[in-house]
Order: sequence, then structure tokens, then C-alpha cells
Amino acid sequence: MNKQSIIFILISVLVTFNIALIGVAIGEQSILLAFVALAATFILMGIGFKLKKKFRDENQNNL
Repeated sequence: MNKQSIIFILISVLVTFNIALIGVAIGEQSILLAFVALAATFILMGIGFKLKKKFRDENQNNL
């Protein structure tokens, strides 16, 4: 596995954890925790998409 794959796996695991945390927060009726988990989900997904674009652009420049 290269460095890029490990980064994407880590981000995907964290996003999955946050999505599950949203469900737990709703079950516990914790609005604050639900919003924090939702915000963290969007931030992590945004980071993942930015990294994917960056790695793709670097790959095209090397060809």
C-alpha cells in the first residue's frame, strides 16, 4: 500500500465513524453531538475530495 491509499482509508474510516456517531447522538437525543459529528463528516469528506484532486493533478503532471 502506498501513502495515498493509507490516507484515504484513514479518512474513510473516520467519516464512517462520524456517520455512526450521528445515529448514536440522535438516539441519545444530543443535538450538539449530532451537529458536531455532522460538521466533522463534511469537513473530512471535503479534505478527502481535495486530496483526491491534488493527487490526480500531480499524477497528470508527471505523465
